[in-house]
Amino acid sequence: RYFRWWIKKTCIEKKAAFIDLLCAVPLQQIYGCPLGGIGGGTITRGWRGEFCRWQLNPGLYHYETVVANQFTVCLRCKGQTIYQQVLSLERPSSLQSWNWGYCGHYAFYHALYPRAWLVYELPGQKVVLTCRQVSPVIPHDYKDSSLPVGVFVWEVENGRDEDVEVSIMFSLQNGTGAKEDGSGGHWNEPFTFQKDGERVAGVLLHHCPAVNPFTLAISAREKAGRGVTHVTAFDPTGLGREVWQDLLQDGRLDSPTGKSKPTEKGEVTAAAVCASCRVPAHGHKTLELALAWDMPCVHFGSKEKLHLRRYTRFFGSKGDAAPALSHYALTHYEEWERKIDAWQNPILENSQLPSWYKSALFNELYFLTDGGTIWMEVPPDCRAEELQGPAGAGLSHLLPVLREYGRFAYLEGQEYRMYNTYDVHFYASFALIMLWPKLQISLQYDIAVTVVNEDVQPRQYLMCGQTAQVKMKNVVPHDIGDPGDEPWQRVNAYLMHDTADWKDLNLKFVLQVYRDYYLTRDSLYLQDMWPVCQAVMESELKFDTDNDGLIENGGFADQTYDAWVVHGASAYCGGLWLAAVCMMCKMAEVLGDAEIRQKYLDILNKGKEAFERMLWNGKYYNYDSSGSGTSSSIMSDQCAGQWFLGACGLDQGEFEVFPKSHILSALRTIFEKNVLGFAGGTMGAVNGMRPNGVPDTSSVQSNEVWVGVVYSLAATMIQEGMVEEAFRTAEGCYRTVWERLGMAFQTPEAYREKKVYRSLAYMRPLSIWSMQLALERRAGQAPAPAQPRQGHTHP
Repeated sequence: RYFRWWIKKTCIEKKAAFIDLLCAVPLQQIYGCPLGGIGGGTITRGWRGEFCRWQLNPGLYHYETVVANQFTVCLRCKGQTIYQQVLSLERPSSLQSWNWGYCGHYAFYHALYPRAWLVYELPGQKVVLTCRQVSPVIPHDYKDSSLPVGVFVWEVENGRDEDVEVSIMFSLQNGTGAKEDGSGGHWNEPFTFQKDGERVAGVLLHHCPAVNPFTLAISAREKAGRGVTHVTAFDPTGLGREVWQDLLQDGRLDSPTGKSKPTEKGEVTAAAVCASCRVPAHGHKTLELALAWDMPCVHFGSKEKLHLRRYTRFFGSKGDAAPALSHYALTHYEEWERKIDAWQNPILENSQLPSWYKSALFNELYFLTDGGTIWMEVPPDCRAEELQGPAGAGLSHLLPVLREYGRFAYLEGQEYRMYNTYDVHFYASFALIMLWPKLQISLQYDIAVTVVNEDVQPRQYLMCGQTAQVKMKNVVPHDIGDPGDEPWQRVNAYLMHDTADWKDLNLKFVLQVYRDYYLTRDSLYLQDMWPVCQAVMESELKFDTDNDGLIENGGFADQTYDAWVVHGASAYCGGLWLAAVCMMCKMAEVLGDAEIRQKYLDILNKGKEAFERMLWNGKYYNYDSSGSGTSSSIMSDQCAGQWFLGACGLDQGEFEVFPKSHILSALRTIFEKNVLGFAGGTMGAVNGMRPNGVPDTSSVQSNEVWVGVVYSLAATMIQEGMVEEAFRTAEGCYRTVWERLGMAFQTPEAYREKKVYRSLAYMRPLSIWSMQLALERRAGQAPAPAQPRQGHTHP
């Protein structure tokens, strides 16, 4: 059934499958820190300095390493060029007049997102170059964090006894290395931009496809003693002799004026910018170059609506912003770095935190920009009715939030092309709410709108052959759409199963609403979301078929573990349910709604008793209550409800939903069996383990390790005082992904013991930020518990 659908989609409709099970992206162990802010597209540089992963069209990737995109150094002493080298290990078949094959022994790469460092010790020259790559990814900043720019700060250290002239040439092909680079009609032109006494110069590379045209800009900052020159156009498929000799002659480029001719069909063009300075003997100087890209207006695959990216609010949407973006980046990166240091240094300087954790915490954030991320403006003339739909009038703060902060979406994974996949975002959302809370609030409003409205379009589901309504009223959607279609307009791109009967989606909405309120104290948000929470919980109550206060799973794939079937009461969904019921009580208390509080307090008391009676076995909570051969499996994610309760300070006293002794026993059992008993304790926690110490192989997911789940498990351990066990558990994932498997900046959803992985570059591992929240709570830095509103009574 899937194969028939795949043939129809890819061969007849000529569209990409939202999950392509037949053509997985191959693992390339080459990636480094991506360039660019949030939602304007990204360009990834590899750890060897190459430009190798492109995500400029929303949600779509090109994995081409473009040979012409390089930095080249030229050293001159006493009027003579003594060294000229492309700073690349490559030995390509094009541009053969260039001096390739830099020895990797003399280069070193470090990354701490959103920055990276490449150090080149030029062999035999007594000159060291350090290229520091900076992107504007700054917590709580909703302007600069949206900019599609990256800065390369070249620190030059001259260890010689004589002055040396140093030139850094930045060459770039017009395009992304895809077939359309040769489609014709692309052209380049030099530019200068001056403002507030600061001047930058460079070349604009105008790329003109029929859909989503864009401009690339390479530039350098002009300062006293620093010259900037350029080549407007050269052929990156030829020998490259003219460019090479031009630089070799005097460490400068010719800087012709005027535009280049538009390319012919089949022709490719490139440009170069060179920054030069004199460095005194045993001295130090800095050269600053930038890469910017301006694709202000975008269509998704359906081409129905034109969307404006967030940064157009500040730089306009005419497609002429690249010079201003370049200037802004080169004159503001120092301020960005001060803010990045102020954010990162308290964690980096904490000697109690292991080094691997500091690396994982910041580097996993790459996915917030490189997850096909879009951040769109809501048109200023947009009316509330256009966003709210027929049933969304109660969301009074929706329009102001979306107008001020825009709409945000990121993919489930680079291979799983669905935006804001909600069962997974549940885990990843900690990164947003802690660092860009307004984007989390905006995302939640978009979900709330889909909850209160319905879509009656029928759709056939691939794996089950049934036809069902795409979106039911009062049910949280699985996702808000496919970039190949029209996100927000048509939700639920996921066709594997009908998600209307999934048990976890509604609950995860309620849990996030209270968590968001707890961390932001945004009472307007809580008031708007309260009726939506009541609606989704009322919808969820139908899954409590025996009225014991506990929902039951349906014996089919009905939650985030969509290949691991659950029957009856379950530790995962049952625990999420009780946590959501508890939060309903707390929200009702804060809002002074005594009637609803009592309703859910009654359900909670019944449900807690049923949960313990049906699932607690004396050591941990059984996977489910079915009594099947695997119902007694030890699930690593069985404490997910407790994880969220603990993150919100609702894990003790009157809000102790799960007995502390039981939670501690379950966590210790998971640590002993799923962590230490799996792969020698070196790969994190396997999802399912049998009581006899053998992984649960009843499904393709039960014997996988899910990186994001492991980080959330570790956060739960920290909340319960098991700090040493938490770091041991999470370290296994970091070492496996970033070191043993070489998956830097493409952390997968899952892997198995025998080095089989699934779904490269995935959303869920952002849950590592819940570990940081747990650590901050332990250190006494978390918010105080929410208090009831004044003037309202409650029991």
